[in-house]
Amino acid sequence: MKILIIEDEKALAESIESYFTESWQICNVASTVSEAMQMLAVENYDCVLLDLMLPDGNGLRVIESLKKLKRPDGIIIISAKDSLLTRIESLNMGADDFLVKPFHISELMARVLAVVRRKNIAENSILTFNEIEIDLNLKTVKVHQNIVDFTPKEFELLLYLFENKNKVLSRSELAQHLSGDLAGMIDNYDFVYTHIKNIKKKLHELGARDYIKTNYGLGYRWLG
Repeated sequence: MKILIIEDEKALAESIESYFTESWQICNVASTVSEAMQMLAVENYDCVLLDLMLPDGNGLRVIESLKKLKRPDGIIIISAKDSLLTRIESLNMGADDFLVKPFHISELMARVLAVVRRKNIAENSILTFNEIEIDLNLKTVKVHQNIVDFTPKEFELLLYLFENKNKVLSRSELAQHLSGDLAGMIDNYDFVYTHIKNIKKKLHELGARDYIKTNYGLGYRWLG
C-alpha cells in the first residue's frame, strides 16, 4: 500500500510514518497543501491521511482537487477539529472517514485498511460468494440468481458484514455504521438484531447457507 500523510505536526507525521513503514507500507509525507498537491500530481495513493489545519490553507482543498480529477485515492481526515459540522462537511465533500486527534495509530491503521478494502471491492461492481451475488451498482442481492427483497438498510448491513468477513462486529459498531453520528442518541441497539434476523431469514428462504454467525455477548460475523 502507498500512503500519503499530509500533516504539519512533525512528531505526529513521523510517528505515523514509522508505524506504517514497519508494516511494509510505503509512505510519503507533506506538511502543506501546496506540497501535497505536487505529490498528488505525480503519484496515485491507496489512501491519503489529511489534516485540515495546514500552514498554507484548509486541507479540504486537497479533497476538492482529488474529486475534480476523479481520483480513486481513499481519504481519511485526521484533525483536532471535532465539530459535527466539520465532520459532515468533510464526508459530504468526499472523505471516506474522519478520525479525531488524539488517536491510537493502531486504530488509524485499521481504518486505512478498511477504506482500502472498500475501495478495492468497489472496483468490481459484482461480488460473488458461493451462491450469493451482490451488485454494488444496482444495490441488489441474489441467491441462486433470485433477487432478495432487501431494504436499503438491510443491504447496507449485509455489505458491511461481507466487507469484514470473519471479524466479529459488535452491535454498537453496526449501529454506528447504519446511523452515523445519531448512534450515540440511540437508547438500545435492538434494531440491529431485527435487521440481522430479517437478513438471515430472507437469505435462508431462497436457499442460502447461514453465513452470519452470532457470537453471544460480542456481536456478529460473516463466515468467509
